[in-house]
Order: sequence, then C-alpha cells, then structure tokens
Amino acid sequence: MKFNPHEYQKFAIKFIEENPISAIFLDCGLGKTVITLTAIQNLIFDYFEVRKVLIIAPLRVARDTWSAEIEKWEHLRNLTYSVAVGTAEERKKALQRQADIYIINRENVPWLIEESGIVFDFQMLVIDELSSFKNHQAKRFRSLMKVRPKVERIVGLTGTPSSNGLMDLYAEFRLLDMGQRLGRFIGNFRTEYFTPDKRNGMIIYSYKPIPNAEQQIYSRISDITISMKSTDFLKMPELILSEYSVNLSQEEIKHYRKFKKELVLDLPKCEITAANAASLSNKLSQMANGAIYDDTHEIVKIHDRKLDALEDLIEAQNGKPLLVAYWFKHDLKRITERLEKLKIPFSEINTSESLKRWNNGKIPVGLIHPMSAGHGLNLQSGGNTLVWFGLTWSLELYQQTNARLWRQGQKSETVIIQHIITKNTVDERILAALREKNETQSALLAAVKAELEEENGTI
Repeated sequence: MKFNPHEYQKFAIKFIEENPISAIFLDCGLGKTVITLTAIQNLIFDYFEVRKVLIIAPLRVARDTWSAEIEKWEHLRNLTYSVAVGTAEERKKALQRQADIYIINRENVPWLIEESGIVFDFQMLVIDELSSFKNHQAKRFRSLMKVRPKVERIVGLTGTPSSNGLMDLYAEFRLLDMGQRLGRFIGNFRTEYFTPDKRNGMIIYSYKPIPNAEQQIYSRISDITISMKSTDFLKMPELILSEYSVNLSQEEIKHYRKFKKELVLDLPKCEITAANAASLSNKLSQMANGAIYDDTHEIVKIHDRKLDALEDLIEAQNGKPLLVAYWFKHDLKRITERLEKLKIPFSEINTSESLKRWNNGKIPVGLIHPMSAGHGLNLQSGGNTLVWFGLTWSLELYQQTNARLWRQGQKSETVIIQHIITKNTVDERILAALREKNETQSALLAAVKAELEEENGTI
C-alpha cells in the first residue's frame, strides 16, 4: 500500500528525525506506528544516523502490529526486522539475526538486558506505550535505565501519558532525557511540583499538584514533546457514550451494603490506605458485576442483572457483531456460560487468528480483556459497538480499549460505547472517576499540542 502522509504525519516524522529525544503523544488512529517506521527508515537509509533499532511494545503489539505495518507499506519494504517473542531460545535466535529493527515485548526487557547475554548495541530505542514505564520502581524501568546512556536516539509513544495524574510523567521523562527536564530524583520532583494530600501522621498516601504546577511541567517538557488528537486531524466517526443501568433488588442491595460495611470495619482503625482501598473497591466491583470470590477462591453468585442486560444488548444488535470488555475471570466464565446457553457464537479475542476472524466479521460476540487487548490492536473492521460489562479504574486502559473501535479506518459513521452500570454501587464512582481523570489528561495533551499552520507549514 502506498503511503500518502497527512500534513500532521509529515510534521511528526520530521520531529522524530530532528530530535534525538522525542515524546510523541498521538491519539489512537493517527498512525503512530507508520510515522515512527518512516522516520526510522529515513534515519537508516537517507541520513545514515542509525544502524540498529530496538522497539519495545506490549506483547500482542510486538508480535503482530509492528511487523504487519512494515509489511503493509510499500515505502518500508527495505526495512528488515526480527520479532523477539516466545521462549528464551526463540527470543535469543531472533536477536542474533541480522536486521534493521528488533521488536521485543516489554515484559522481556529485564531478560534482554540482564540475562540474555546479548550485547546491547542499539543506537535507537522506541518505546511503544511509554506510559507502561511510569513506575520508577518497576524492574523494567530500572533495567532500561542501566543501558539508557548507550542509546543515541529515543522515541516515546503513547496516547495516554498521564492517565493517573501528573506524577506519571516523572518516570517517563526520566527515561527519555535521563532527568534533564523533570529531575533525576522522584523526591525532588514531588517537592517542586506537589504537596502532600492524603496522609496519616508522617505517612503520606497521595500528593496533589501545587498551583501552576501543570503549566511549569508542560513548559519543561514542551521542547521534546508533540501532542495531537485524532479529532483535530481526522474525520472520526461520531462517538456515542451511553449507560445501560440495572437495579438490584432490595435484598441484593441489603447484601451489598452489609458487605461494604463489614469490609470497611475490617480495615485497621478504619483508615483507608491505597492498598486496602483497592481491595475494597475490587470486592465491591465484583459484587456489582454479579459474583464474588470467597476465601477459597470459589465463585459465589450474587445476581444476574448484568448478564440479563448483556443478553438484551446482544438481541438489540440483530446479528451485528458486538465487542464485550470484561474485567474479572468470573465475569468471563459467567458470560460464556450464558452465551453457550443461548447458543450465541462467541470467541475471546486473544490470538492472531481470533483477531483476523473478528475483523472478517466471523465472530458475532467478541470477548476482550483491557489488559490484553487495550493497546495497539486494530479491531475497527469487525464492528462498531463495545459493551463494558465491568469497568476498570485505569483511564489508560479504558481509553485504549475504546480506541480499538473508535479510530481511523472505522467503516461505520458512529461508534457506540455502552456501559452496563449497576445503580447505587461502586460502578457509578468508577465511571465518574474516569471522567474526572480525563480532565488532567486533556490538559496535558492540550498544553503540548502541535498546532499545525497549514498556510506556511510552521508551528
């Protein structure tokens, strides 16, 4: 296929070529993969600045997406690549092959650097989904920092750089510029831009930005960062967000409130920390979805309200494909049992083959988990409706999962995102939290947004 880049794509390609350090915050559907590959090819074959490139990506994206894009575009046919996924032996063989580009999944970064025995001699590093390196204490982050000084060029790609707030940016930019802009130490970063929020004596559980912190941070990183939203550059399908509310019976509400009360009372001194708050919301989310794990990890059924709602939504589709996002394993078990009972064909979308079948319209109901299908998979050819059976607190996973359908290439004029919400439960709080987090995310993206002036091509 011939690549005819949009003006914003030309700008992004040139930005990567001219900046040894670049943070590219592109909405899903803007073509970040082909943009980056085009810049890589130019740097290798036109400018002779790069010889060997390492791309780090989520597993399925590393395995399927990058190689598919190289094969897809005519202008990239000179690029050779090797995908290093699978067993340790398979990864090692892939890394020992002669190629321009080596692609590895992020989980194997520590293995590559500390165990493989492969010399880390990559001139250029591309991190697809930079936000997966937002934890400065994670092993993958610490391993990559050991070899970061060896890398001459680095590109960070993501559409959700600060899904949980500005604190996420520290590790991401520490990795990109080794601390030049936001500092080398997390303590100094917190002190300069944040103040303690929730605390218990000397124990601090969370921080909040000080006045003007956002503007200061954005200013610091703006020289190496560009941000573009798909709605600014593409004719996107209309996005329709809706809620399908279900109501618990009086008896079920009574059980829910009793369980919530008992969990809160079980907390030490009733002080909610991040750990036990997560545990509490996790249990309540399970109950809202209709089942819960007991202490022996057996599934205890609570209600079928969401299953009934899902059945109604499937029926309303009249045979049109439907994508269903679930969160807990017992959600998947109960959904599949209901679909089998109704004799409705379905499949989990978790392999290359199932991905092809979905996009070819062969799967009436596709089941996905945001952790495995939230990044990089192109599902827009298979349908235009997504149902959230169970929600996630992660704005990043939420947005990325929605973007599997709401993206460039979607054939329908509308994309419908349905949320099955159990009234008067934690479901309502999660949906509200996702909306609130989006304000911070949007502020970051707007602050460093590349304003293309088509008249003269300047910024």
